[in-house]
Amino acid sequence: MEIYNHPTFHMACEQFDLVADYLDIPQHQRDRLKFPKRSMTVALPIRLDDGMVKVFTGYRVQHHLTLGPTKGGLRYHPSVTLGEVAALAMWMSWKCALTGLPYGGAKGGITCDPRNMSVGELERLTRRFTQEMIPFIGPQIDVMAPDLGTNEQTMAWMMDTYSMHMGHTVPSIVTGKPVSLHGSLGRRESTGRGVAYLINRAMDVTGLTARNATAVVQGFGNVGSVTAYSLAKYGVKTIALSDVNGGIYNAKGIDLWELEKHIAKENTVVGFSEAEPIANGTLLLLPCDILVPAALERQITKDNAAKIKCRILAEAANGPTTPEADEILKLRDEIFIIPDILCNSGGVIVSYFEWVQDLQSFFWTETEVMDKLFRIMEQAFTATLQMSRKQNFSMRMAALSLGIKRVQEAKKLRGLFP
Repeated sequence: MEIYNHPTFHMACEQFDLVADYLDIPQHQRDRLKFPKRSMTVALPIRLDDGMVKVFTGYRVQHHLTLGPTKGGLRYHPSVTLGEVAALAMWMSWKCALTGLPYGGAKGGITCDPRNMSVGELERLTRRFTQEMIPFIGPQIDVMAPDLGTNEQTMAWMMDTYSMHMGHTVPSIVTGKPVSLHGSLGRRESTGRGVAYLINRAMDVTGLTARNATAVVQGFGNVGSVTAYSLAKYGVKTIALSDVNGGIYNAKGIDLWELEKHIAKENTVVGFSEAEPIANGTLLLLPCDILVPAALERQITKDNAAKIKCRILAEAANGPTTPEADEILKLRDEIFIIPDILCNSGGVIVSYFEWVQDLQSFFWTETEVMDKLFRIMEQAFTATLQMSRKQNFSMRMAALSLGIKRVQEAKKLRGLFP
């Protein structure tokens, strides 16, 4: 479909086609599995602080509703397009199926730069987008969550807007809310903690010792920072990291707690006195035991895949490795890949827990949340690793095969209506 024309969507489709060939999925079923059930594009006029009116463009893609309501984040970024959002929604479908969640995948976005907008402007934009989405969202239809450029406050505004329309409070309309507004304990840290948990499991598989291991983290936002702090508790030393403004490097290890004080003052890792600056392209090629791309998609390409020097590649971001790079990495047996739909699934798993708690009005302790999270991640990791070894193909192929197969079977059992 031409409306989804975007390199990231083509990448997601290419991954799907490889798995569909392996699973021998009939051609007439492939389009039903691949293309989104519903896509919305909305115009969002808001009044800026200077009195001018500006129209932003918003998107929401619901990939499939076969297993339950759709679930997925909402991102604010200048490069958001319908095709990118559709790809992310597709990956979310396979992620939810892989981890056994009763969801289809979804994703949303608004083309804007939140760094250049005031709190008031962001609130008006969020409320306008929510209002436009009301016919297409609901606790049993589509449940949003934070993503790139959005946070707990964004979700609070969304919950309030939807609740005002319904005439009563509806906490289960979004996840990733503040705990004081029926959010879940551990939700903010869940993706990063899940990434670190799976890295620890991958170290068991590869024979790495945590206290001797080094890590490089691309993208020191919520996911990347929590991953680095969690790895530090295992004994792993982070030697390089970056944010949107640049990167830093210290071969002896970066003191994350001192860095936290620097970020609190400067709002960036750049300029940290205990490390030297490093370019993003160079950062990805540093010799290390663990490489964690936790930024945007398509960072590991055919141009740098052969030059990466790590033992474990933990894909905390969505789609950080292109199919062309995958072909190169398949020949590098020394690199153990934790694919994105498995590696970063902690966020949607705990979002599911938050949704369940909201529906029941019964809330769990953080210990209960983390215990349940790690149990589900362990099951998904073990199933993926076993299939990878049994079929003698990559962890990515194994994870995608498990997820796609479950959605295919569900669609087959439900049939075609009417």
